[in-house]
Amino acid sequence: MKRIVSLVPSLTESVAQTEPGLLVGATDWCVHPADLDVTRIRGTKNPDIARIIELAPDLVLANEEENRQADLDALREAGLNVWVTRIRTVPEAFSSLDRMLIEACGLSRPEWLTRAQSAWEAVEGEKSRRKAIIPIWRRPWMVVGQDTFTGDVLARLGVDNAYAEHPQRYPKIGLDELREVGADLVVLPDEPYAFTATDGPEAFAPVPSALVSGRHLTWYGPSLAEAPSLLRAQLGDLRTS
Repeated sequence: MKRIVSLVPSLTESVAQTEPGLLVGATDWCVHPADLDVTRIRGTKNPDIARIIELAPDLVLANEEENRQADLDALREAGLNVWVTRIRTVPEAFSSLDRMLIEACGLSRPEWLTRAQSAWEAVEGEKSRRKAIIPIWRRPWMVVGQDTFTGDVLARLGVDNAYAEHPQRYPKIGLDELREVGADLVVLPDEPYAFTATDGPEAFAPVPSALVSGRHLTWYGPSLAEAPSLLRAQLGDLRTS
């Protein structure tokens, strides 16, 4: 049985839901499943390289967006096998997870992955479209820009990203500019910044805001199975606003 360290919360959950005994290490941010009992190796951007090497994993799972190239290089230089995912769309999530779990981890395709793919294949294109700002941070304000998994998820649910053509993937945009972009919706996830009913919507009033689950909007793993219905419900409250 392989020994695996995961540097990405959604990949940790993917392995844990498929074959939990493989995981020997994960980041402090890997909080799903809640009862995961493995060695913690700090965060996605500051992993404890020495501790990971001590764990002697057969495989380290990473992502080109979540993790720093310098850390991945250090792990490879130490002789560790590092599998790096690149996921920018919902279809890429399924093909990448398929390859990771089957080719890299040596597992069979899990039932949750088949269920998740079916859930998204059943999503019909929304005829009515809304233009949205998708902040991920404030002080300074940062939003979702071009070529992101988050943007693709929302587009499939009828919400077009106001900054989808921005040259940066997560640009810093001043609040005055955000207010003038002409959006008719603001999508506020609860991670990485924990937007709440009293922390975020007030900055964009009277434009309506939708508070959504960051895990279902940005994670590519078992949460994909319920993401279409849950996000539609969270976004749907605004349809008559």
